[in-house]
Amino acid sequence: MDAGCGTGIFTSDILSHGCHVIGIDISWPMLVRARVKTEGSPFQAAQSDILRLPFKNNLFDKVISVTAIEFIEDAKAAIEELFRVTKKGGTIVVASLNSLSPWAERRKAKEGHSLFQKAIFRSPDDLLSLTPVRGTVRTAIHFRKEDAPEKARDIEKEGREKGLNTGAFVAARWEKP
Repeated sequence: MDAGCGTGIFTSDILSHGCHVIGIDISWPMLVRARVKTEGSPFQAAQSDILRLPFKNNLFDKVISVTAIEFIEDAKAAIEELFRVTKKGGTIVVASLNSLSPWAERRKAKEGHSLFQKAIFRSPDDLLSLTPVRGTVRTAIHFRKEDAPEKARDIEKEGREKGLNTGAFVAARWEKP
């Protein structure tokens, strides 16, 4: 399941690996765009709020949510709901912009898009604290927008090697006990 799939940007990548995906989003217009984008693929769309998923317990092997959690005030309840619909031994992955990165600061700035004015960006530790289940976290995109493109690869490599937690994108992964 792709929770908060939006227009299917990340869903398309998941589908390219041969997966069957149920995408949920609270916005019907976004789901319509996702359905067009994924036409001919094993994709089903369902309009729903992440806080009240219309699925039975322990249904999915894998649940992913990319760039949706920052728009949910009660992130802990959202993560609990993702765990509820995931099978024992299944995987839950949640990714977001990292509050510790300059990218998040820029998105929240007055000149940023109005969509992000109320967004709640979380740090790696914030994401991991949303559930008592032990998880792992990684960040990526350590370069800045103003960095020279030819230096981005080296900056990213250095960020990974140093284990920096300030990458623009943060992903947390849990296995359901």
